[in-house]
Amino acid sequence: MDFDSPSASLGSAAKASILPAVYIVGAGPGDPELLTVKALKLIQQADVLVYANSLVPQQILLAMRPDAEKIATANMTLEAIVPLMIDRVRAGKSVVRLHSGDPSLYSAIHEQMLRLSEADVPFEVVPGISAFQAAAAKLKVELTVPAQVQSIILARIGGRTQVPKTEELAGLAAHKASLCLYLSARHVKESQAQLMMHYSPQTPVAICFRVGWPDEQIWVVPLEKMAEVSEAENLVRTTLYIVSPALAGAMEGVQKTDTQTEIETVRSRLYNPTHDHLFRPNAKRPKEGPEESVEKEQERAKR
Repeated sequence: MDFDSPSASLGSAAKASILPAVYIVGAGPGDPELLTVKALKLIQQADVLVYANSLVPQQILLAMRPDAEKIATANMTLEAIVPLMIDRVRAGKSVVRLHSGDPSLYSAIHEQMLRLSEADVPFEVVPGISAFQAAAAKLKVELTVPAQVQSIILARIGGRTQVPKTEELAGLAAHKASLCLYLSARHVKESQAQLMMHYSPQTPVAICFRVGWPDEQIWVVPLEKMAEVSEAENLVRTTLYIVSPALAGAMEGVQKTDTQTEIETVRSRLYNPTHDHLFRPNAKRPKEGPEESVEKEQERAKR
């Protein structure tokens, strides 16, 4: 633990209070059991909890102290939220600013932190589990499968918040990586069209609605059906799309090609007995040498 951080006093859950500061805390995707231990301790001990009531489930608030102040912010602006946090800290109170998911993604914490810094108010950021991680766990898939896909892109399509031209969805789709698309359900037709400029129409897409909530629903469909299913289910918000060839095993009725089957037999090097590393030196290397190409691994898998 960083003992220079405001929450350095969290060594014991029994402690009655934490230092006066703003704690920007990730609440995870919705399931209270997916809170981190640190997030739970902060919620339990804070004097004030400031939260987006449209995105944070009430069950999480049950962990608050009975005498703690609870402030819902769904109808508030930045100009109202930040001053009240500053005022509470200057009055000697600890404030948890609770955001859904992970604060580093689409949470608008940057502008809050700038104003807190300008006011010389101490703050700390506590990470949370993001919806794409919770969805992958629910689907029981790895989004970085050797010889298939090794990159994850977190993105959104331009809407009321524009994206830089270098980050337009069609350009990102050219990488054919595992692409997690946030905040785009209202523009699903345009999103699908841009994705299909590079991904195959049969690429699996997980349509994830309110991941981690009691009414969670997940559909895995071909990319060409993404907009159709979204509109049929009237999905306009709290929806995440995961586009990835790694989802093939999660989609019923998908016909796997011979190439897909071969790729699936390629192992990660991490636990391969022929791969040595710091904690497992002197491994027996194959005749091909220590760095087989993907093509050689696939060829070897056929035999």
